[in-house]
Amino acid sequence: MKPLFTMLLFCSLLLCSSFLELAIAYEDSSNCSSKCSDRCSKAGVQDRCVKYCEICCNECKCVPSGTYGNKHECPCYRDKVNNKGKPKCP
Repeated sequence: MKPLFTMLLFCSLLLCSSFLELAIAYEDSSNCSSKCSDRCSKAGVQDRCVKYCEICCNECKCVPSGTYGNKHECPCYRDKVNNKGKPKCP
């Protein structure tokens, strides 16, 4: 009985952590400008980075944390591609 309870507890914690991760990445689209400014703060071409980030944020309602990577936090943002098949969102 103890192993079953332990396994159920572990599974529920794992499930909760994945929902928490999505909740952290989810943003109100009215906050896109500040989130994209943070996201693009280290970009070489900031105006282009912010432009595409805001397009993606308005469509996906989220921006991954940090200045690079972490796209697993926002699958919509991660999966957007341009007409050449390259990632659209910075």
